[in-house]
Amino acid sequence: MSLSSSVSAWLLVLLCTASGAYCLLRVRRTGRGSRGGSAAAGEALMGFGMALMALPLGTGGGWQGPVLLVVFCAAALHSVWLLREGAHHTHHLVGSLTMVYMALAAASGPGHGHAGTAGLPLLTGLLLVYYAGYVVLGGARLVTVGATAAAGADTGGAGDRGGRGGSTELIRACRLAMGTGMLAMLLTM
Repeated sequence: MSLSSSVSAWLLVLLCTASGAYCLLRVRRTGRGSRGGSAAAGEALMGFGMALMALPLGTGGGWQGPVLLVVFCAAALHSVWLLREGAHHTHHLVGSLTMVYMALAAASGPGHGHAGTAGLPLLTGLLLVYYAGYVVLGGARLVTVGATAAAGADTGGAGDRGGRGGSTELIRACRLAMGTGMLAMLLTM
């Protein structure tokens, strides 16, 4: 693995770990049983799982694929359970199934699975389009929320704090970071 590939992989690991840690803090603040806590728990699992998948392990050792497959199959089942609360949890299901797909591709491909071609090109392309749109839309929403919060601060208000779970800006930035990480991992397939 070249130095530039190794550095970018470790930066992706750092980004995903930080996102997962922030989501885990949101779970602690909101409570696991609450609606926001359940979604934050899924996002924390996704962040840490993405960090584990992005580790530049070279050959992978053979343990990584099966472990990630089990974890993300369980996350997909959790996402299906969350769908009973509303269709807004569909993204969690798409993310979990995308990670299952990448874990399968990593297990069947040479070495780590993020080098060379792995997976089905059509499915990978559709997922790339989905995540590119998600990142662009998420970035636009983040800019809008930031402008709203700045306007609230200028008028003496507290801005949008997003309830007990954390500020709306940080929650959206966390989701944007994970969407960007997913897009980066899909690009390397």
